[in-house]
Amino acid sequence: MSLTPKQASDEQFYKPILAEKLHVDEVRIKMINVRRKSVDARQRAIRVNLGVEVFIDELPAEEKIEFKYERVDHKPSVIIVGAGPAGLFAALRLIELGFKPIIFERGKNVSDRKRDIAKIHREHIVDPDSNYGFGEGGAGTFSDGKLYTRSRKRGNIRKILEIFYSNGALPEILIDAHPHIGTNMLPGIITNIRNQIMSVGGEIHFNSRVADLLVQNDRCTGIMLADTTIVEAEAVILATGHSAREIYELLFEKGISIEAKTFAIGVRAEHPQTLIDSIQYNQPERGPYLPPASYSFVEQVDQRGVYSFCMCPGGIMVPAATAPGEMVINGMSPTQRNTRFANSGMVVEIRPEDLNEFRHLGVFAGLAFQRQIEQLCFSLNGKSQFAPAQRMADFVANRFSQDLPESSYHPGLISVPLHDKLPKRIRTRLQEAFKLIDKKAFGYLTNEAVIVGVESRTSSPIRIPRKDDTFEHVKIHGLYPCGEGAGYAGGIVSSAMDGERCSEAFAENHKRRSK
Repeated sequence: MSLTPKQASDEQFYKPILAEKLHVDEVRIKMINVRRKSVDARQRAIRVNLGVEVFIDELPAEEKIEFKYERVDHKPSVIIVGAGPAGLFAALRLIELGFKPIIFERGKNVSDRKRDIAKIHREHIVDPDSNYGFGEGGAGTFSDGKLYTRSRKRGNIRKILEIFYSNGALPEILIDAHPHIGTNMLPGIITNIRNQIMSVGGEIHFNSRVADLLVQNDRCTGIMLADTTIVEAEAVILATGHSAREIYELLFEKGISIEAKTFAIGVRAEHPQTLIDSIQYNQPERGPYLPPASYSFVEQVDQRGVYSFCMCPGGIMVPAATAPGEMVINGMSPTQRNTRFANSGMVVEIRPEDLNEFRHLGVFAGLAFQRQIEQLCFSLNGKSQFAPAQRMADFVANRFSQDLPESSYHPGLISVPLHDKLPKRIRTRLQEAFKLIDKKAFGYLTNEAVIVGVESRTSSPIRIPRKDDTFEHVKIHGLYPCGEGAGYAGGIVSSAMDGERCSEAFAENHKRRSK
């Protein structure tokens, strides 16, 4: 049903409306379960669409979401490299299927990881194994926790959401059209998932960097850690995330196929949240019954896509480098999305054929370009985690910003003429895209907004190819490339679903080969 924001805000407002629609006395409605909720701001009069389940004259049977896992201490083991969403959900699915997951994570657990992240903000020190990208939960742990995905044919989205809910997420994630958890809640949820895995005999080893894959006769039989420890298993699920560059280099050195793919690089744009609210809701103030507004923009400029990425209403920008000497910016939001700022990646599509100057590097051309621009932005800011920035309208007008607006980025911003420093293929497309967006969302192109460099980790420039039927690497049996780092996912939910699918494929292959 379509309601005003106030009507949709509380059962006391929409219960009488439902009773009238159903032609029943209000007292006969014993329970209303909201199953779906979304905001429709396409018209001047904003509406909220509710999908509800109504119980008349009776209460429903108690609905409790829980997952039961049997012990797997002595079951056949599978190694998982990486404890991000793909790795953790691969582990949970392996347990359901009767296998023992052994996870090796190069970074630290959530609690220890928090200390290293604090050092990035306070001391500008980046630990290459423990940062916003590496550690328990992967890049998703300290992020907005967006659970929206378009990959609806690739797995059971509802199950993924229910697992998050059963481990501590708010019930709203089960009904919101664009659910998110919030950076303040994600660490606790990830800890609960870890405890669930370990409570039934699964293993998780932190500070355990994988240095080599054991491959014999085109079959992966295990791993070697950086301390030379050898671990063997039935198979290896490679779920290392999009920033584990050493893994790509390892695969290449071993003659294991990898391939270049399209990716994107740009900036992160930050506006006052009140400005985005007024643009998107087409009214001076948001009011008490609407959530902070978000946006999604896609433009074509000079035959390349320019689009918003990871939009964070009521959020903050954070330093997301994974090694010293890099400048990488990301965004996140707390559960309530209650900061004064809205930020989003604004990125330009980069295809392998665009990188002729790096063609001598073959499949690593995209990585080289990615590194080059991250190191450039690091050098522009005084070689610290202060971020190079420019007011948006100044950037479009090729004008140096004499000062910068207040920002959520805590290490601090430095005014830099990004219009002169960013590569032309990125700069000119961003400038034109901002103009086009402003025609659709008037007021978006403004000096109240600041752009910050560089948003470079939207996805990996490299894919690890796998077979469509077995999910194994195209040449190596027993090796299952998985998630964002392999090029088969783009976010928490799609990564989690890919982890489940790899575990299911392994179980099916194991069953078939055991006959």
